[in-house]
Amino acid sequence: MKQEARRLGFAACGIARAEAVPEEILAGYDQWIDEGHHGTMEYLQRNRELRADPRLLLPGTRSLIMVAMNYYPERKQDPEAPQFAYYAYGRDYHKVVKKRLDQLLHYMREGLGLEVEGRAFSDSAPIMERYWAERAGLGWRGKNSLLIIPRAGSYFFLGELLVSIDLPPDSPMQSLCGRCTRCLQSCPTEAITQPGKIDARRCISYLTIESKGEIPPELRERIGRRVYGCDACQQCCPWNRFARPTTIADYAPREELLALTAEQLDQLSEEEYLALFAGTAVKRAGLSGLQRTMRGLRANFED
Repeated sequence: MKQEARRLGFAACGIARAEAVPEEILAGYDQWIDEGHHGTMEYLQRNRELRADPRLLLPGTRSLIMVAMNYYPERKQDPEAPQFAYYAYGRDYHKVVKKRLDQLLHYMREGLGLEVEGRAFSDSAPIMERYWAERAGLGWRGKNSLLIIPRAGSYFFLGELLVSIDLPPDSPMQSLCGRCTRCLQSCPTEAITQPGKIDARRCISYLTIESKGEIPPELRERIGRRVYGCDACQQCCPWNRFARPTTIADYAPREELLALTAEQLDQLSEEEYLALFAGTAVKRAGLSGLQRTMRGLRANFED
């Protein structure tokens, strides 16, 4: 099964036994919500019972097959251009990862002859993905809160396949971050308040994607030319020296995106926006959101 997962393009695959999330993990999440660190992302407050136990998403779930798919780009934007997070360069990962997980489930049924029910997700259900990826032995959560895979880095999409059969679980691994605090020191807006804890209200990804409000004036200069997401806490991570360009064609950057200038982005029509970003994750912000961000950061594009 793991061999087939690799054939399908997953760089890592591990298994965790389906069970309730430990109360101390949930308590930490609840505290993060209570402190308002989720900003206006109210959906993170909902469905606590599902976050607490993935078995509620698929009755009869016995195991979680956790996967990671590399999205690190071989080619990148000019640093003078409006910056998009690497994950947004290519096709919307929700669709790519889920489709391949569905193919893995089909292989388990047809190729291995297993009688199994399954349900696939990728950042599309109230599942504590990074916790379960840790449990499945894929890697550990770095101090920037992202999953780090040994000798591979953190530029990965996560996905999970809930299945109704018992599979031998993998062993979690210990954090190998050591005393390193580069991500805390490198965050332009000081959004990493302590190891593993992010205040979304200061996070560039939140401010340029999820938030519908204006960018706070005191943070605008710090954000620089990042108009959609941010990779600062990954670019500084020593583990990402092992990052290798993805071989997944769906994640190859579009030429039009690589060539996009601030002037072009500022003047995009709705029709041009849809043509440029169709099928990508950028549609989440919408044209109005992108141009609102551009207005807030206009001074950062002036020579």
